[in-house]
Amino acid sequence: MLPDTMTSLNALLERADVRAAHEHIHATDEKTLADQIGLTEIPAPPFGEEVRARHLADLLAEAGLVDVDQDAAGNVLALRPGTEDAAPLVLSAHLDTVFPTGTDVSVQHAGDVLRAPGISDDARGLAAVVAIARAVSRVGITTRLPILFAGTVGEEGSGDLRGVRHLFGEGGAASLAAGFISLDGAGMKYVVTRGLGARRFRVVLRGRGGHSWIDWGAPNPIHALGRAVGALATWPTPTDPPLSLTVARWGGGTSVNAIPEEAWADLDLRSESSNHLANGEERMRAVLERSVSEENSGTTDRSRHLEVEIKLVGHRPAGLTELESPLVVAALEATRASGVEPVTTVSSTDANLPMSLGIPAVTLGAGGSAGEVHTTGEWYRNDNGPLGIQRALHTLMLVAG
Repeated sequence: MLPDTMTSLNALLERADVRAAHEHIHATDEKTLADQIGLTEIPAPPFGEEVRARHLADLLAEAGLVDVDQDAAGNVLALRPGTEDAAPLVLSAHLDTVFPTGTDVSVQHAGDVLRAPGISDDARGLAAVVAIARAVSRVGITTRLPILFAGTVGEEGSGDLRGVRHLFGEGGAASLAAGFISLDGAGMKYVVTRGLGARRFRVVLRGRGGHSWIDWGAPNPIHALGRAVGALATWPTPTDPPLSLTVARWGGGTSVNAIPEEAWADLDLRSESSNHLANGEERMRAVLERSVSEENSGTTDRSRHLEVEIKLVGHRPAGLTELESPLVVAALEATRASGVEPVTTVSSTDANLPMSLGIPAVTLGAGGSAGEVHTTGEWYRNDNGPLGIQRALHTLMLVAG
């Protein structure tokens, strides 16, 4: 757990080593941008982060960290000792992107705008982690708590938080962590204190199929699935906090003149409430079972009855870090010290996992501005970029001592 008290912001800002770190962050801003571009131009598709991970490891070693290594999941880790033999505070960004293998990730320059897939999410966060490691190493900052610098795999989509699951799992390097700070994308205003949970499902309906005329009237998996999707699209959902349900993809069938043997759909449930997610899943399963039963009611030939398989393919736990937590207070005060009024918000990030375990965690933007995230037109502008890194450093130092 984090300590009950933390270093005051005013005292922190008066420290000569912290002021020297500020100067170093601003003086090396071009180097940080070069790191960001270099990381962006190394493809890191889902489950394909290895080359980028090796490059990040090299950057952290060059920044002055020792014993930089990778764990069994592929996370890049470097522990910087504190003056106390205590649980570490984790500073992290994620290595992976949403973009598949073969995506052109070369960075295009247009005035003060850098444009490329992943240039903000999360090459900016990775570059900021390196910049902080470089600053604290170069100016000789010491902290009471050890700092675990991390680059995680599997944050996006199908990665299903596999990097932080390993990191915080039994025997993981952060299993006893005092807290977790994730730097994810650009920005200065938001402090993520609530983790948006998600459950993702692949639904498959199977039957015997048949000829569209000769076997007309036999149970049709697409008919049953369409009935279920229609019901799911109009069901009432909680609003405090909200629960969303999205049928994201569906398909099935082999020919226009055949009753399909199979139909499938991918569904996404999201909420801040674990109870809402569990109840939503129960209701979703009931709707699907009922639709299949209705489709099967048209025949007494049980050999033609449809069957439904509902498989959980992704689970991002919901979580919360209380506003009174020293880590949240530190992040809010560090944001205000940068001249920005902070806004607490909800998002789905690596911080979900430690939040769900009761470990204090926040997610911060790493400065600058960005747009069109998760598209090939993603862009980053380095307006007040160093201030975002400085905010992260202040948050780290306020709780690490």
